[in-house]
Amino acid sequence: MSDPSEGDAVELPLDGILDLHTFRPRDVPDVVSEYLRACRERGIFRIKIIHGKGIGALRETVHRMLESRDDVERFRIDSESASGWGATLVDLEPD
Repeated sequence: MSDPSEGDAVELPLDGILDLHTFRPRDVPDVVSEYLRACRERGIFRIKIIHGKGIGALRETVHRMLESRDDVERFRIDSESASGWGATLVDLEPD
């Protein structure tokens, strides 16, 4: 069995929740971008990205990436659940 950290593709469930804890920070922009693309294709326009609290570096990376996308209607820290600062909610523009 191969280790996903060695560059093999990892199949993610498309349920609108992306947990970034298992990914290397340098892979996060590509992972988030691909996940958002796949969600749009399936008609999922509200996504929760779990980046953790930590020192905020991963959150900042995610937010910078979201700011640069034309298909992101808005995003905000998840204040709707216990994850708080550890997750960001994203609303994609509908097709």
